[in-house]
Amino acid sequence: MPAIDRRQFLQRSGAVFLPAILPVAAMAGQSTKQELPADEPPVNFFGDGADFNPAQYIETLQKANAKEPIRRDFYGQGGAVAALEKKMAEITGKEKAIYMPTGTLANQLAIAELSGANTKVFVQDMSHVYRDEADAAQSVFGKRLMPLGMGQTYFTAAELKDAIDGLKSKEVFASGIGAVSIENPVRRTDGRMVPIDEISKISAYCRENKIPLHMDGARIFMTAAWSGISVKEYASYFDTVYISLYKYFGTAGGAVLCGNSSLIDKMPHLIKIHGGTVFGNWVNAAMALHRMEGFEGRMKESIQKANIVFEGLNKIKGLKVTTLDGGTNIYAFEIGSGINAGSLQQKLNKDFGIRIPPADKNGKTTLTVNETILYREPAYIIKAFESCVS
Repeated sequence: MPAIDRRQFLQRSGAVFLPAILPVAAMAGQSTKQELPADEPPVNFFGDGADFNPAQYIETLQKANAKEPIRRDFYGQGGAVAALEKKMAEITGKEKAIYMPTGTLANQLAIAELSGANTKVFVQDMSHVYRDEADAAQSVFGKRLMPLGMGQTYFTAAELKDAIDGLKSKEVFASGIGAVSIENPVRRTDGRMVPIDEISKISAYCRENKIPLHMDGARIFMTAAWSGISVKEYASYFDTVYISLYKYFGTAGGAVLCGNSSLIDKMPHLIKIHGGTVFGNWVNAAMALHRMEGFEGRMKESIQKANIVFEGLNKIKGLKVTTLDGGTNIYAFEIGSGINAGSLQQKLNKDFGIRIPPADKNGKTTLTVNETILYREPAYIIKAFESCVS
């Protein structure tokens, strides 16, 4: 990455709002030839969080260990894993939590146990459970996934009720309804969330009819940040909740499943028989614990800065950023026909350390907000885009 004099770059821009959003320290200093270090982390407008390379991962763990010595676990028992499980149980308001090697295993074991001998499981058509878990529910656990809300982010309580009521006339032989699973937010619909009012109605219907309810909350911290509704409130409507560790906490992998003690206590045996028991999990658990500290505050700041950045980008001719209906951290981004989208992407990355996804042939793509937006000031990001389209 070439040397960039950020101060001169911004000062030449004539941005009248610069003093309001840049700290004094960023505009002061003796040198006007400050070079942007080649290893300075980029702003990534894709993904849900910081992505650490091995050296950065080790450095972050060293910082965590310096603050408080990391304790190892033994096959998922004790140490950092136990501390993480306790923390996640508190965050979700559930009785107990357990570390899982993958989110797919967390989803599948939760749904299988909630369903018992009953076979039918209602899911969103666009959900990860239905589209991205290699038919594990059917091939491994003997469950029949019943998709609702075709092509949509969510199904309604009324649609769920109609589907269940219709089984009597549409199927010759009755079989039990095992569970209902809801992903929130939904990755396949660009991170759109399920309205809390609809979740409340579905939860009330399921509890009234004694149907267990599972949440694939892999990215639930994003839903919470953009909706202003706590993870605990979302979790209160469900019997079990799965949360990913690597999507925004920077771990190399791992997940956590939360629920009541009677269900969670069955999980160690089930994890073992499905080949998921790992000797040491402390590397992921310790990273998650460390990165969770202050995460809510960082996300609030990220949203605030994103609002400033997108307002600025919308003032640049040929660029347009819009929020998605029911969206979380993913925004629609349109690049006008007069701008070479590929060149814009390359220049932002090479010259300014800002990465955006490639646009399609119509100049359309998305910008995903995560905490890497905090690596640069809004004025710097805005002027970087401006310089790359001029």
